[in-house]
Amino acid sequence: MRKRKRAAASAAAALMAAVLLTGCGASGGTQATASASDMEAAKHVADLIDAIYVQERTDETDAQCRAAKDAWDALTDAQKALVKGENASPEYFGLDTGDAAKDDPLNADGIGENEILVVSFGTSYNDSRADDIGGIEKALQAAYPDWSVRRAFSSQIIINHIEARDGESIDNMSQALDRAVNNGVRNLVVQPTHLMHGAEYDEIVASLDSYREDFQTVTVAEPLLGEVGESTGTVNSDKETVARAVTAQAVKTAGYGSLAEAEADGTAFVFMGHGTSHTASITYDQMQSQMEDLDCGNVFIGTVEGEPSDTACDAVIEKVRNAGFTKVVLRPLMVVAGDHANNDMAGDDADSWKSQFTASGAFSSVTCQIAGLGEIQEIQDLYVSHTKDAIASMAESPSSGRGAASPDSLSDGTYSAAFGTDSSMFHVNEACDGRGTLTVKDGAMSLHITLPSESIVNLFAGTAEDAQKDGAALLSPTVDTVQYADGSTEEVFGYDIPVPALGEEFDLAILGTKGVWYDHKVSVTDPQPESTSSGAASGVVTGTSSGSSSDAGSGALSDSNGRGASGIETTGTARVTLEGGSGKSAVESPCSITEVDGQITQAVIVWNSANYDYMVVDGTRYLNENEGGSSTFTIPVSGYDIPIDVIADTTAMSRPHEIEYTLIFSKE
Repeated sequence: MRKRKRAAASAAAALMAAVLLTGCGASGGTQATASASDMEAAKHVADLIDAIYVQERTDETDAQCRAAKDAWDALTDAQKALVKGENASPEYFGLDTGDAAKDDPLNADGIGENEILVVSFGTSYNDSRADDIGGIEKALQAAYPDWSVRRAFSSQIIINHIEARDGESIDNMSQALDRAVNNGVRNLVVQPTHLMHGAEYDEIVASLDSYREDFQTVTVAEPLLGEVGESTGTVNSDKETVARAVTAQAVKTAGYGSLAEAEADGTAFVFMGHGTSHTASITYDQMQSQMEDLDCGNVFIGTVEGEPSDTACDAVIEKVRNAGFTKVVLRPLMVVAGDHANNDMAGDDADSWKSQFTASGAFSSVTCQIAGLGEIQEIQDLYVSHTKDAIASMAESPSSGRGAASPDSLSDGTYSAAFGTDSSMFHVNEACDGRGTLTVKDGAMSLHITLPSESIVNLFAGTAEDAQKDGAALLSPTVDTVQYADGSTEEVFGYDIPVPALGEEFDLAILGTKGVWYDHKVSVTDPQPESTSSGAASGVVTGTSSGSSSDAGSGALSDSNGRGASGIETTGTARVTLEGGSGKSAVESPCSITEVDGQITQAVIVWNSANYDYMVVDGTRYLNENEGGSSTFTIPVSGYDIPIDVIADTTAMSRPHEIEYTLIFSKE
C-alpha cells in the first residue's frame, strides 16, 4: 500500500503537469477553472476514503462506504488519477484484485447451537480472500457438517475497503459474536487463521471476555504454528507440517522435482513472513530452525518488519549470498497473498524484496510466487486438526461436569496442580508449564502461581467490582525468580491464591499497571503429589513475599487502593523527550506521572496525533485510552534519565505500521 501511494502520486503529478501546460496561454480562465474543479472533485473523494480508513466501526460506516463509492464512480478517469489523501489513492477503488463474487462472507443467520467462528486479519485482495481464507473455511465446514462456520475479520480498515469497493459486508469480531448470541449459539469454537500466539491472537482472546457468559462453552483453537516455545531451537509438529507443506508447494511451482534438485541448481527459497515486536517473534527463528532440522539448507525465513532483526531483508540477502546460491525464489509465509505479497515482496519499487535482492547483484535471477498458505491442502488440514482439538477440549472443561474436589479429598501437603484461565493474556510463566504449587493445610487450599512479568500488581479472590470496595482484602505479589530453559533467570511476580474447590471455576480479579481491574474465571485441576510430579513450577528458583504473609490459603494482603504493605504513592509531572521516527511526531511535556517512594513508576503519554492505536513497552501492549482525541497511553517507566525503547503503532499510513521510539523522563 505504501508503494501504491507513491505510484498514484506520480500519476497525479504527471496529469496535473499536463493540465497546467494545456492551460498556459489560454484566453480567459477556462482551463485553470477546469483544473481547480478536477482537483476539488478528487479531493472530495480522497476525504471520503480517508474517513472510512479507520479501525473503528460506527453507525455511519455503511453510509460512508456507499458515499465514497458513489463519489468515485462520478469522477472522470482524469479526476480519478488525481485522488490522493492521507491514505487514499486511485488504487483504493481502481486496483483489480479479482472477482469479489467468488467470495462468501459467511455472515448469514440460522447458525444453530454449534458454531465455528473463523477469525482472520483479512485481505482486500479478492482472489486471495476466496482462495486462502475461503479455502480454510470450506475445509472446516466439510470436516464438521454439524457445525456452522462463520467469518470475522479483525481489521475494520479492510472490512470497510471491501464494503465500499465491492458491496460485500463482512462481520468484525463484535458483529460476529453478537450474531452468534442473537442466533442462540450454545457452543462456540473460535479458530484464528493467524500464524502464531502474537498480538492479534491475544486480542481475539481478550475480545471474548465480555461474551463468555453468553455461551455454554467457548474455546479458542490454536493458531497455525501452535505453541511458541521457549527458545529459537524449539519446534513442534505444527511447524514441521507447515515447513514441509510450503516448501513442497514452492519447489513444485518452481518446476523442480525435489528440493535437492533446486539446491543443485543453485536455487534458494526465501519465505517472507510479516514480523512482529511481540514476544512471539521468536516463532520466525523457530521456523528457520525447523527448516534446518529437515535438512532444508536452501530455505530461508524473512519478515517484512525485520523483527526479529536476523529476518530483515538485508540480513536474509547476506545469508543467501554467503551460502553460495545464485538464484532466488521469493514466496510469502502468510495465510493470504495480499498487499505484503504483491507489494512488499513482489512490487517494482526499490524497497520491495524483489528489487533489493536484484539490486544486490548477487543473484542471476529473482522470481516471485504470489500465493498464500491458505490455499495449500496440508495447511487447511492443520486448521481442521486444531479445531478438532478445540472441540474435544470442550468435553474436558470444568463446566462439563467433571466434578469438583474439596480439601477433604486431599491429605495435607504440597502438590503440583494445573492452573486454567479464560484468557491467554493471564497465565502462569512459561517456565511453569501451566502449573502452580498447591498447598493443603487444615482444610484450606491455596495455589502459588508464578506470572510472566510484574505487570499484574494485585489479585482479588472475587469480582472486579468487589475488589474496589472499601476494605477489600487484595492479594499482594511475591517476587519469584524463574530460570528458563536457556539458563537465564528473571524476577517476576507470584501470588498465593485461595482455592475453594478443585475442578470448579471461581472468580479472580486482576489489577494491571494502568489501575484498571479485570474479571477472570480460573480453575485448579489435576493435583499431583510434588514428590511424583514433574514439578511444573520447578523453574521457580526462589520466592520472597512483598507484602504481609498469612496462614495457608489466604495469600498476602494489601489494602484496596492497590498498594502493598510498603511504598508511598504520589502523582505529579515530569519532562519527557521523544527520539526516533520521522521527527514529525511529538508527545506532550511535561507529562503526568506516578511515583512510589520518589521513584517514577508510570507515565501518561499524550501524542500530537490521534492515529496511534497501541504502544509496546517491554513486550507488553498498551491500548489507546482516548478514542477520537490525541492518542493517550499509560505505560510503565523504569526510572528517571534512562532511555526507554518503545514501539508505537500508527494507523495514519496506508496500513498500520509499528515505529520505534525512545523516551527519556527527567525531573522538572
